[in-house]
Formats: sequence, structure tokens, C-alpha cells
Amino acid sequence: MRFAEMGKEELQSLYDSLMTEYVGYKQQGLQLNMSRGKPAPEQLDLCAGVNECPTDFICEDGTDVRNYGVLDGIPEAKRLFGEIFGMPASNVIVGGSSSLNMMYDTVCRAYLHGVLPDSKPWSQQGKIKFLCPTPGYDRHFLITQSFGIEMIPVPMTEDGPDMDIIERLVADDEKIKGIWCVPMYSNPDGITYSDETVRRFAALKTAADDFRIFWDNAYCVHHLDLNDRDYLLNLYNECLKHGTEDKFYTFASTSKITMAGSGICAMAMSQANYDWTIKQLSIQTICHDNVNQLRHSRYLPNLAAIEQLMAKHAYFIKPKFQVVLNALAEKIKPYGIAHWHNPKGGYFISFFTMDGCAKRVVALCKEAGVELTAAGATYPYGNDPHDSNIRIAPTFPSLEELQKTMDIFCVAVKIATLEKLLHK
Repeated sequence: MRFAEMGKEELQSLYDSLMTEYVGYKQQGLQLNMSRGKPAPEQLDLCAGVNECPTDFICEDGTDVRNYGVLDGIPEAKRLFGEIFGMPASNVIVGGSSSLNMMYDTVCRAYLHGVLPDSKPWSQQGKIKFLCPTPGYDRHFLITQSFGIEMIPVPMTEDGPDMDIIERLVADDEKIKGIWCVPMYSNPDGITYSDETVRRFAALKTAADDFRIFWDNAYCVHHLDLNDRDYLLNLYNECLKHGTEDKFYTFASTSKITMAGSGICAMAMSQANYDWTIKQLSIQTICHDNVNQLRHSRYLPNLAAIEQLMAKHAYFIKPKFQVVLNALAEKIKPYGIAHWHNPKGGYFISFFTMDGCAKRVVALCKEAGVELTAAGATYPYGNDPHDSNIRIAPTFPSLEELQKTMDIFCVAVKIATLEKLLHK
């Protein structure tokens, strides 16, 4: 029965029963962690072969990867990411292991030097702003916050960020310099932007000539089932139709494909953006880990090889998502007290409690030995105005641990909701 249909006495009786169950969980002394989207050990074991060092160290163009050089990446790695991005390999820059690092540096370069040679640095334009689809990726928000950039939340819809709001804001305010986007299996909602949303991004008319879309395609190959997956329209191709290709950068990495802390990453962009970025990078470094790029490129020579490996990842990940979704469907949905999106890929499930309950749910879980992402972390400045969103990260725990975690989580959700309704 839905909570809204219960009388006060029924609600109180249910609350008392749930508190007894909750105390039992607390007494078990559990230590379960579902706070970050990390691959499980069995996933990391899938790519043991990538550690095999090349015997010749020579790229297809004759470059010896043990030496200095090749600032933008070896040809094999550029071609691999070009296929991932759906862009020319010549427009790709391959970096170290962290795409987040590349995003930080890209913001930093724009802040200090401008986005193109004739652009004024963002730091010299007063108080600038960034649009932040919410809920979103907390580390994106920390980057802009660290530069003192004002962050403007934009609500997510089932098609991606609310484009009506975005179009209105960027058309009128030249201080808005960019937007964070996770366009496929978004973090944390698991939403893939619709074709219309991508087309509207490509056609954006912005008051700021130096506006940039940060297209973090972190989960572009992270499907739970290759036979039942989402598809994302290619933003670069759409931008070419409107002559707006300078307005975006796209990023990806192998962090959740091979080894989370020892993969390779890349960004791609228009030729004008590429030339300016390479000029700045040539001052910052000589090259990245080209040996690691060669290892990865030989282990994963093309997108088809990546998809084969990701199907093995899905074998471990999909059942974990199903444990979470089954628990929510069985233990939360009948009460009508929350909602969530059922993603077809990515690493997260975004859960929305009744307004004013998320922090209490997270606190209850922590007291019972379950660590979750902090409530509010998925919003700029850690401020969820509704105190309702909780990011569930099901990949790292074992299936047994995950089942225990969800038992506690569902009890905590019901307790927090009942406390709100009973004004406790």
C-alpha cells in the first residue's frame, strides 16, 4: 500500500517495525562501500593481457615509444580514439591515464590563455559562469568551483539537459562560457541524450564567442547489453552542419575498460581548437606514456575489440544493476515514495527520495555500515535544493554484499520517509 493511502497509526506501526529491522542491521557491524563507481576486481582481471610489454617498442610509423616525442599520441592510439569518438584521428590528442586531468587542463588553458589565439582569457572577463546539468558528475563541478567560476544548475529531463533553459541562458549572457555534459548513460542518471538534444547543442547560438561544450563521453561503450543499448548521435557531425565545430571538446578514456588507474585517455576537437591546444601542451610537456599507449593499442586495436571486452564487463555488471533495480521495484515502488531511471549502461543509478529525505537516508545507511556518495554531491556546491538525490554505484561490491546493501538502503529510505511524514 502506498504511504499516501495509510493513516497515521498504520504509518507509525510500520515505522516501529522498520526501526526494529534497522537496529538488527546495525548490530551486524557491516562495512559495505557503494560510494564510487569503481570496477570490481573481477573486471580488472579481464584485461591482464594489456600488461604484456611490446617486444619491439616500435609504432607503425617507426616511432620508438621508449624515447621522447609524439606529443599528440602514437598513430595507433589516435586512430583507436578517432573510431571511439567518430572523428578524424588527426583531431585526436591522446594523453595519460585520466580524462578528468585533460578536462581540468582544458578549463585551465581557457582560463589563463583563452580558447583560441584571438580570444581573451576567461580570467580577464570578470565573473564567468558555467552551466551544470543536474544531477551531474561531482568532479566536473569541483573543477569549475576551483577556478571560482559560478555554476548554474540546469535540470535534467529524460532527453538530457533542459534545452529550452540552456538556449535561453546562453543567448542572453556572454558571461556563460561553457557547459558540462555526460551525454551517454549520464552520471548519475544513466540518461542518453536524445537526437534532438544533440542537434540543439550543435545549433546553439551563444552570446559568448568563446563558449565551449565539455562533452565527457565517459560511458560511450559501457552498455549493459549490446543487444539492448542506447545510441548517441555524433555531435561533431552535427556541428559541422552548422559551422559550430569550434564550440566543443569531447573526452573519453579506457579507465573503466582496462585498468582504472593505468589506462589511456584522449580528447578530440576541431582543427582550430587542436592547433591552439597543441601549442599550449608543447609548453607543458614533451609527451605522455607512449609505451602504455602502444600496449593498449595492440591489446585493443579497434572499436570491435573494445566492444568484445565490454561484453565481458557487462557479464559482471548487469546482474549487479539488476539486484539494485529488483530491490527498488519490490521494496520501494509499491509505497510510491521515490523514483529512479532504469539505465541501459554506465555505472550509476540515480535515486530520488521524497523531498528532504536524501541526507537522512545516507546517514542511516552509514550508521548501519553502508557508505554511499554524500547526498548533494551530484549538484553544484554540494547543494541539492530538494535534498532528494542519491547516487547508487553498484559495480564494486560483490553480489552478496550488494544484496545486503540494498536491504539496508531500502529500509533506510522507508524510515526517512516515514519520519518526514510523521514529523519526527
